[in-house]
Amino acid sequence: MAVNISKKKPLTINKRSKACNATKSKQKPNLQKKVIDGKSVLITAREAKKRVA
Repeated sequence: MAVNISKKKPLTINKRSKACNATKSKQKPNLQKKVIDGKSVLITAREAKKRVA
């Protein structure tokens, strides 16, 4: 089981139609399963990119 070490949460947005109707929507963070120090963890793609570089 991968442990989630990222503190990011879904971003809540309103989608707007041409008639300006608001529909609630969520943008979830891009979580990736990576192995760090022999442990399987869930981190965002941005964090994984920073660790590799």
